[in-house]
Amino acid sequence: MRNRVETAILILMSGFLLLASVVSAHHSADAAPSKRSLSPIGSLPMAKPEEVGFSSDRLQRIHDAIQRRIDGGDIPGAVTLVSRRGRVVHFEAQGFMDIDAKRPMQKDSVFGLASMTKPITATAILMLMEQGKLRLNDPVSRFIPEFKNVTKVRVLAAGATREAPGGNRDQPNPNQDPGSELVPLSREITVRDLLTHTSGLMSIAVTNPAAPPRSAMQSSTLATLVPRFALPLDFQPGTRWAYSNWAGFDVLGRVVEVASGKPFDQFLKENILDPLDMKDTGFKPLADSRAPRFARPYRRTPNGLAKGEPPTQTDFITSPTYFSGAAGLSSTAEDSWRFAQMLANGGEFNGKRLLSPNTVELMRSNQVGDLFPGSGIFPAHGSGFGLSVAVVTDHIMAGIPEGTFGWDGAFGCQFLVSPKENMVMVIMIQISDTVTRLDFQNAVMQAITQ
Repeated sequence: MRNRVETAILILMSGFLLLASVVSAHHSADAAPSKRSLSPIGSLPMAKPEEVGFSSDRLQRIHDAIQRRIDGGDIPGAVTLVSRRGRVVHFEAQGFMDIDAKRPMQKDSVFGLASMTKPITATAILMLMEQGKLRLNDPVSRFIPEFKNVTKVRVLAAGATREAPGGNRDQPNPNQDPGSELVPLSREITVRDLLTHTSGLMSIAVTNPAAPPRSAMQSSTLATLVPRFALPLDFQPGTRWAYSNWAGFDVLGRVVEVASGKPFDQFLKENILDPLDMKDTGFKPLADSRAPRFARPYRRTPNGLAKGEPPTQTDFITSPTYFSGAAGLSSTAEDSWRFAQMLANGGEFNGKRLLSPNTVELMRSNQVGDLFPGSGIFPAHGSGFGLSVAVVTDHIMAGIPEGTFGWDGAFGCQFLVSPKENMVMVIMIQISDTVTRLDFQNAVMQAITQ
């Protein structure tokens, strides 16, 4: 009898162990992430809106505002992301990556950052500053000797201005004649001048016939092309604000290379992109695995939206050898959020510190007084400019909290950080559209309840 009982117990235990192993294997298989689920999309710190002072109902207005712009034919699509106190309360993709092919926008769609690359370049510069490898007031010639030969400033012809038509800082004015009279340079341009767009170097709105063509990127590197930017300036350094759309931050990219001893793309990967787990951010988006997810830019025509073929600023994102610090990176909404959240956290993200809080405060402080003429959602009266980012100095004029800072790109992407609200806002669109960015900003702000 005893043997029978023991045998029965053994059978039951064996069956239980077998069942447990099957259940465990099943759960392990379910838990094992696929290659795509390893994407940082699955690891965002989420919160219910009410937990961080938002109204769920009012946050729905973000969707409504974006959908109105899509339905009106103003934009093809968008990805929007909002966080507060480090936790994400809104993350949505709407519209299309490709209208003709009916390819819906995805949360992990890849966008050309264009000038939203600049704050990442600035972060590299500030990291090297913290390491004692450069100073903000260093002359650029310390790193690129050719700039020692910049000794003249051009005087504009009578009637010419330094402002782009329609106030568009990303579009040069083809009708301008900058004149040819030269006067002596008062002082050399510095790293700080480049970071604040007060250098006078190849300003966006002033034609410079001596400047190399952008197509030169295709067969160049920063080391070979940047020295050719050592040209007479458009004004005395520090006396004006004029957007150095291309040259200024590509010069800074070369400064990173010289100061660090590493190629610019490698420095960014090792010191910013990898530490922040920005797996979908990098150069040459059409030449790697991100290509199927790339949201190609669109342009407006009298007949509606049309693909921007070739993509706007194509040389910035397609060159195999030239890694532009001004406009070369492509990224996703989530990766851009990771970078912005690092700044919101005072230079730290997920236990990894890139910058000190004091350096972030320096970055987001107005460095130019009243020189900044405004751009996009940042009005001329009520905004200033820091180290690569615009900053709100008057919340009444700007309509968003004082101290809010960020930047955008010609393709349509933008990030904003509000230290006062402890909030990050990211919008990714593939066409330049200030109205959509303003509508997004308004929809976020009105959803805050405490």
